[in-house]
Amino acid sequence: MIKKYTAQKLIVLVLSLFLGSYLPAAFAAESAIVSLKQTGQAFATIAKEVSPAVVNIQSDQVPGNGETGDAGDASELDDIPPQFQEFFKQFDPNGQFRRQPVMRQGSGFIISDDGYIVTNNHLVQNATKITVKLQNDDEYVAKVIGTDPQTDIAVVKINAKKLPIVQLGDSDKTEVGEWVVALGNPFGLSHSLSSGILSAKGRSSVGLADYENFLQTDAAINPGNSGGPLLDLEGKVIGINTAIFSRSGGYMGIGFAIPINMAKTIIDQLITKGNVIRGYLGVKIQPMTKDLASSFGVTENKGILVSQVEPGAPADKAGIKQGDVIISLNGQPVTNIGDFRNTIATSGPDSKHMLGILRDKKTLELQATVGNLSNSLAANKLEKEDPQLFSKLGLSVQTLTEDIAGKIGAKAGEGIVVSSVKPGSLAELAGLGRGSVILEVNRHKVNDLSKFKSTVESAVKSKKVLLLVQDQQYGTRYVVINIG
Repeated sequence: MIKKYTAQKLIVLVLSLFLGSYLPAAFAAESAIVSLKQTGQAFATIAKEVSPAVVNIQSDQVPGNGETGDAGDASELDDIPPQFQEFFKQFDPNGQFRRQPVMRQGSGFIISDDGYIVTNNHLVQNATKITVKLQNDDEYVAKVIGTDPQTDIAVVKINAKKLPIVQLGDSDKTEVGEWVVALGNPFGLSHSLSSGILSAKGRSSVGLADYENFLQTDAAINPGNSGGPLLDLEGKVIGINTAIFSRSGGYMGIGFAIPINMAKTIIDQLITKGNVIRGYLGVKIQPMTKDLASSFGVTENKGILVSQVEPGAPADKAGIKQGDVIISLNGQPVTNIGDFRNTIATSGPDSKHMLGILRDKKTLELQATVGNLSNSLAANKLEKEDPQLFSKLGLSVQTLTEDIAGKIGAKAGEGIVVSSVKPGSLAELAGLGRGSVILEVNRHKVNDLSKFKSTVESAVKSKKVLLLVQDQQYGTRYVVINIG
């Protein structure tokens, strides 16, 4: 039997069917718009609350010997025709090209209301002047409190009070896929905000620093963002923007930030001590490949292999041997060299760790007390002992430790390593660079700093220094530094 409807009932039925299909879609669209507005409002809140604590950093640097690039005494040009004087102002009295000042721009963020600012080391190293500009256009000259080239972190300070500060978050709790925000001064455009997601965590072997555990993000990071904060949606700092992967020099969707949890201990040490003291075990380690795993009787990607143990080092004292496989650290599985190195380094000297070792297919537990690792190739510079001598040569050197030797393919105890070379110096002209190993001075072997210093001092008197140098690019060769 067909049910009869009045015209009024039919209209009600049609409207109910129509609205029944329309309303859920309408409500969904409205809900999506509300959600997007809430996300946008979160970004706006971050920009409003955090921007006052983000600063623009300008670093005046002179490549070379640290001179300001001034033209010098005008009397030097008296005998030169006026039309040529501008050209000759580019050279110093010794005929060396006078390198002109360059300016680097980047970012930083204030962590204390009395003026401590975190930024990147590469922005402020060797700076002749550091200018910090706040969002309100106030400018201050900053001084370097401490730098750590191994992680590219630096702390500078301005003389100001009651400054706005950022809140430091917990980078360990941030998950891949979460929204993140980058704040900084890309290309000098003050207080620019970009957003994206956390693309990955624990990026190592990137080649940007000695100790790497980077956060990766697709938030737009460009030149000038370096040193600025990477923030979560609560506006807390979870990373220090440091570098980008780019074939063009600009943003390509891959940026790297130093995790704030890794940075916290470094920042504290830079403020309290001016440098970073790291722990070390004294082992050379390598990844566990499939072929190595089968040879050592372990599962692939389980553990890391000890390829060398430094005699007398903490690892040696703990009983670790060449060929051991480190499978756990303090009860946690070890699968990544970068994570293992970072944990040992940041734990500091005298800390104790339980290591799970696989040796000859047998498992054992060893306790190791961490030693003290010199924090950089720039440590123990002879330049500090004799600035006049090394300003002539233009280089600084350091003891060739087991750790450094492993990084540059040298043998510890055979020679000393060049920790820095001043651009335009006699050492650079002779072909020396950071990481070069000096084996001999004037045909005398030099295996420690004191021997090197005394031998060089004698050689300088003859105005000619003959060096036997070894590096990865040219191998072993003799070079001569002529001192005028």
